[in-house]
Amino acid sequence: MIAYLEFEKPIAELQARIGELRETAHAGSIDIAGEVSKLEAKSDRLLRDTYAKLTPWQKTQVARHPDRPHLKDYIAGFITDFMPLAGDRAFADDLAIIGGLGRLDGRRVMVIGHEKGDDTATRLRHNFGMAKPEGYRKAIRLMELADRFGLPVVTLVDTPGAFPGIQAEERGQAEAIARSTEQCLALGVPMVAAIVGEGGSGGAIAVAAANKVIMFEHAVYSVISPEGCASILWRTGDKAADAAEAMKVTAAELLKLGVIDRIVPEPTGGAHRNAAVAIASLGAAIGEELDKLSGKKPAALRAARRDKYLAIG
Repeated sequence: MIAYLEFEKPIAELQARIGELRETAHAGSIDIAGEVSKLEAKSDRLLRDTYAKLTPWQKTQVARHPDRPHLKDYIAGFITDFMPLAGDRAFADDLAIIGGLGRLDGRRVMVIGHEKGDDTATRLRHNFGMAKPEGYRKAIRLMELADRFGLPVVTLVDTPGAFPGIQAEERGQAEAIARSTEQCLALGVPMVAAIVGEGGSGGAIAVAAANKVIMFEHAVYSVISPEGCASILWRTGDKAADAAEAMKVTAAELLKLGVIDRIVPEPTGGAHRNAAVAIASLGAAIGEELDKLSGKKPAALRAARRDKYLAIG
């Protein structure tokens, strides 16, 4: 069953009506195939029209949809021979960030990404994708390993932000984020980052300062959540929709600003409605971007990153 968002109520009502008609048809001998077909066509049109004009706040809700594919789904979908690598060699293994070696279309890569979890137990285990310092230190270790062996780095970003708890601050959260961002910029190998859901604050940029940043059509990427921005500017989270509009969090706006380099289209109704198609599209896009970067010298890759980020703003 699809979990419908608030703005999808008219679609949900149509789908419920279609379900009722089908049950009626099964219970009796009335032929209602024509009526069901009309309602399905109407539902499809409404879904397309709704998703063609989503507001930034509605896109934020889609980006957070619990049924969107997660890191484990992307790895299963387009990474073969995946070998997870755990721990920061200093404190612990942070399950909010997962990384390891694998192959993308036969190309050896280092994959690093946020895992939110897809039910209550796994969300708690992965801390809702909010990494602690040891998570970023693990990412640094894996990026250094990739650099040493000449492996391209692929990161998949989906986090509301770094974990803000007191224990994270005690272990040097800000320093770990800064060092991870620095390591991204220092890599002598190609790096491609994909914003697949939420790209929140330093928790996202710490593994997304790449040569190429691509983004799903209905993902969001910002320095703070809309609710956080609203609570600072208006002293209330009720203004989150206004904050999302002002912050330019959508892929289309960020492409105009030069923050991202490419938008990856999603299936009609979002990646959660057809995960297989979304995963395949993302894998193909990452492969194409790595092809463009292959063969470039380490100095050229570092210079390109430097120029890219200095040009923003």
